[in-house]
Amino acid sequence: MSQLQTNAEIYNALQAAFDELKDACLSVPDNSFFNQPENKWSKARHLQHIIISTQTSTAAFALPLFIVRLVGGRPKRSSLSYDELVTKYLQKLSDGGRASGRYIPKAISLEIGKERMLARWQRASDTFLAAFEKIKEDSSLDKYQVPHPLLGKITLRELAYFTIYHTAHHKKAIVGL
Repeated sequence: MSQLQTNAEIYNALQAAFDELKDACLSVPDNSFFNQPENKWSKARHLQHIIISTQTSTAAFALPLFIVRLVGGRPKRSSLSYDELVTKYLQKLSDGGRASGRYIPKAISLEIGKERMLARWQRASDTFLAAFEKIKEDSSLDKYQVPHPLLGKITLRELAYFTIYHTAHHKKAIVGL
């Protein structure tokens, strides 16, 4: 994915990443899903983090573009490719970047239930995809930018790429725990 993708290609990649995360969560037994390892997030907290992140990112695609422009301004550079964006994100993590503030999920008890959490995930991912789908012109993804807590100002295209990678990143953590 070193070239810029079309909106349709990004949409398909987002949908695939969202479905793969859901499938990964479904494959984990409930007791293991909520088990809290020492100094790590439980699988449930990884999912909650992705729900929070996805819901926050949805606003960038759901709001009228003139509001996105008021908040983020105009990009002064071209969008990074998927690979370039991932490299930049991994460098930020390597430099010590971590989730902070409202992006850190609170401990989640078994009583919440995996089904309820997955229903929240389904709503968050469906809402994100519906908002993303409203942006019809491929070039619109490069004309608007939003603030990102770790990456600084990124274009809507880069936010979509980040969402794909970030979802897959936490799916791996869920499967690997």
